[in-house]
Amino acid sequence: QVQLVESGGGFVQAGGSLRLSCAPSGRTFSSNAMGWFRQAPGKEREFVASISWNGDTTYYTDSVKGRFTISRDNAKNTVYLQMNNLNPEYTAVYYCAATRNYYCAGYGCSPTEYDYWGQGTQVTVSS
Repeated sequence: QVQLVESGGGFVQAGGSLRLSCAPSGRTFSSNAMGWFRQAPGKEREFVASISWNGDTTYYTDSVKGRFTISRDNAKNTVYLQMNNLNPEYTAVYYCAATRNYYCAGYGCSPTEYDYWGQGTQVTVSS
């Protein structure tokens, strides 16, 4: 079953920006730490960014620092990923996930530590 739904993906030219959104499906996640992951063709799913339940703590993988911003609006039960200065290396399916482990908000936890996932949204960056 799909517990989260991502949106906002699409095509963008190198140097452009996109904002991804993640909304719940069938339940709420306002008490969970949340994360964004991505998976390129033929590659393993990798961590991108995470955020605490109240948004006070965020963490990013080194490759996206200064480019991406994760945020959340618990009143809307929505998590966002603002992606700026994109290049073709960022082409991937992006996934939103929720974890019961609140410590993951401040660390790059592996996908196995996340309990609920969305179906993913495709991001394609052209050169």
